[in-house]
Parts: sequence; C-alpha cells; structure tokens
Amino acid sequence: MLLYMGSLPLDAVPRIIARRPPGSVYRSPQLYARLRADMDADNSTDALATVWRHTYKGGTWRPCIKNGTNGLPESNGYIYIEANGGLNQQRTSICNAVAIAGFLNATLIIPNFHFHSIWRDPSKFSDIYDKDHFVQHLKNDVQVVDKIPDFIMERFGHNLSNVFNFKIKAWARIQYYKDVVLPKLIEERFIRISPFANRLSFDAPPAVQRLRCLANFEALKFSKPIVSLSETLVYRMREKSFESDGKYISVHLRFEEDMVAFSCCVYDGGDEEKKEMDVAREIGWRGKFTKRGRVIRPGVIRMNGKCPLTPLEVGLMLRGMGFSNKTAIFLASGKIYRAKKNMAPLLEMFPLLQTKETLASEEELAPFKNFSSRMAAIDYSVCAQSEVFVTTQGGNFPHFLMGHRRYLYGGHSKTIKPDKRRLAILFDNSRIGWKSLKRHLLNMRAHSDTKGVEMKRPNESIYTFPCPDCMCHLNRTEHSKHKHSR
Repeated sequence: MLLYMGSLPLDAVPRIIARRPPGSVYRSPQLYARLRADMDADNSTDALATVWRHTYKGGTWRPCIKNGTNGLPESNGYIYIEANGGLNQQRTSICNAVAIAGFLNATLIIPNFHFHSIWRDPSKFSDIYDKDHFVQHLKNDVQVVDKIPDFIMERFGHNLSNVFNFKIKAWARIQYYKDVVLPKLIEERFIRISPFANRLSFDAPPAVQRLRCLANFEALKFSKPIVSLSETLVYRMREKSFESDGKYISVHLRFEEDMVAFSCCVYDGGDEEKKEMDVAREIGWRGKFTKRGRVIRPGVIRMNGKCPLTPLEVGLMLRGMGFSNKTAIFLASGKIYRAKKNMAPLLEMFPLLQTKETLASEEELAPFKNFSSRMAAIDYSVCAQSEVFVTTQGGNFPHFLMGHRRYLYGGHSKTIKPDKRRLAILFDNSRIGWKSLKRHLLNMRAHSDTKGVEMKRPNESIYTFPCPDCMCHLNRTEHSKHKHSR
C-alpha cells in the first residue's frame, strides 16, 4: 500500500540533500587538483615585469624629513620606557618614545625591551638596532643616552622600582603628556612609563609627527650583523631571479600553529587537527575559547576573510595573478603548521621558493636562530627589497613594511593586499574554471596597484601611511628634473 503526499506517492518525493554552509569545508585542495592542468598549460606573459603600472596623479613622492638645526635647550628630565611585544610592536614604542621625549624636551634613555613569554627573546636594543646611528641621527632633535646618570639614581636608592611610573591609557593624546606627564617630569627629573605599547594616539601635531617619521624611517637602522646577513640574502635572491632581471616576490605567511589555533578555522586535518588545535588554544589562551555561551562558526569566519591563507591558497592566488612558476619567492614566516604537507603544493607551483633558512648556511644563521626578533628583522629586510610584497593576514609586520616600502619607492607600497572575503568565495566555488578564477585574481592584483599610493587619514598610522607627513609631493616636472640630476 502506498502513502500519498499531496498528489505524489511518498517514495516519489525527491530527497533533499542539505548543503553545508559556505566556507564550512576547506575546498582549496580539490580546487587546485581540478585546475592544475589548466594552470600549468597557461603560457601567459609573466606578471613580474608589469605588475606596477599605477602612479599617483600628477607626480611622485620623496622623503623630506628635516632634522633640527638649532640645538637643544636644557632637558626637563629623563624618560624611561619599556618596549613590549614583538619586533614591530617594540618599534612603535621606540618611535613614540622619541616623539614624546622631543615634545616634552626630555632626555630619552635607550628603551629597554621587555622579555615576553610568547616571543622569548632576551635581545637588547643594540642587538637589533645600530645604537650609535640612532643616537647620532637624533642628536639635534632628542637627546638620547645609554643609562641614567648616577646622581639621578642616588635619589631613588639606585632602585628603578622607586621611580614614579605612569600608567597611561592606550592611544592617549599628546596634550595629556603636556598637561599631566610634564609637570611630574619637571618635579621628579626622572619618570617611567610602563607599559608603553600604543600609548600615543595616531594623530598628533606636525612637530610630533616629524619626530615619529625621523625615528622610524631614518634613525632606526638594524644592527650591523643583521644588515650584513640581510644584504647577503638579498644578493642570493637576486641571483636566483636572473630570468626576471633580479626581481623577486616576498610573501609574509601567517600559518603557524598558534595563528591557525587562534583563528578557529577548520582545514583538512580531520579529528587529529581538531585535537591539536584544542590543545594549542588551551595552552595559549586558557579558557578563552571554551567559555559558556561562546559559539564558534568556522564557516562564517572563513567567508568573512578571517582565516589565515594556507600555503596552497597563496600559491593558487599568485599563479592566478599571473606570476609564473619561474618566479622566485622569498617566504617570511615562522614555523609553518604541518609544514611538510602544507608546503608541498606551494613548492609545486613555485619551485624557486626560498626562506632565510634555505638561503643561509647553518653557520651564518646561528647567531640569530634562537632570537625571534632578530630573525624577524632579517625577514623584514629581505622583504623590503623585493619587487612585490604580499601580505596575507595583517599585523604589525606588514603594516610597518608597507610604510617602509612607500618611503623607499616613491610613495607606492608595491604590495599585494588580497581581498580575503573575495578569495574565500572564489576558493569555495566548486564549479569555477581557471580562466574565470584568473580574471577575478588579475582584477584583485590591479586593485592593489591602485591602492599602492595612499594618504594617511585620521586615526591611521603614520608608520603605514608616511604620505604626506614624512614625504613631499613632486609634480611631473620636478620629478623629471630630480631623476636627471641623480
């Protein structure tokens, strides 16, 4: 006997198969497998020679930071700060400290680097930066000394903990330092500010911004050992890029275990991956992700562009943007999660890929290997010299580097900053063909070109957007004269 549903027998009703929500499945490996033959057969012209075509309307930009020339008045006292975080968070603290010391007419003690349980790097200022160059370059704007004079320390029993410590709220305006910090500095002659990360607002008067520019782009130079090895690695990268006139791509890849764990994204490791990520999250952020009522939706996270790009996805993106498998790539990263498995497809797509570990000998890398900030400084330096820089996840490293590249390359960051929401949609599309994918990715590359030259807007960092505070605009006539005079 048949049961009826309306006018149809029950066994004739089509089965509805529920499709998983967009992004809940990591589909990029299947996409790569399906498109690889078409990708490898694509003989289009390599993009490296023509990637940057957009110029700022009317001309270009050049550095124009002026040093002080009038000498310094008598100091109002000494300021001591602790720079915490990784390499570039410390850099923010150093530059902001220079700006505040100059504004308050104070003497800055060479910043102390706070040892952090995550970075575990005991490096001192002079291990990472050229201290003599820093002091000399600032001498007409900010007095910088190596240590607090004994006659000052006697007043505090030679105990730093007896010195008044300001607890300043994040993003404080410079006026706060004048109204609150300066009177105490004049009274005590020596103050501490700790912690100091992000303790100065993005926006400030031109005199303060000039000091930030001077500190970041001119006074802070890496130490001689870091510069020496970095220059060697840049030379070797250019040697390996002979087919493209010495031009190479650098990629900042954030696919370390802690980054993957924090994102709460799901990849293709199944139950084993889930167990590893649960353990990593509990070790790094005890209880943060297991609070009652917290709902984690990995698919939503992916479609919002918040998942770290995998090495495979970076390779797929760059090949789609027109870079051939003969392109040399320098990869800046920490220890890649499940590196053997996850790096394999990227190396298939770009066999000339290098890292500092493959470019340098063990002996050359030994003095830096156990110091995360020094290793990051080497990555930073090699990335700064590349024809193209690719950022995949945000953070202090790419933000500083984009600003530095704008300062070096006429205001243009020469950086590919992909639209990760758009990427998530493309990589989740099981029907997209190679030509269609490539068309979308070429448009994304072109968009990065048009956004290469950008002016700083309110509440944006001068370290990422040095125009117009740290650079001056040349019109086309001046630019032509400038080029021919060199």
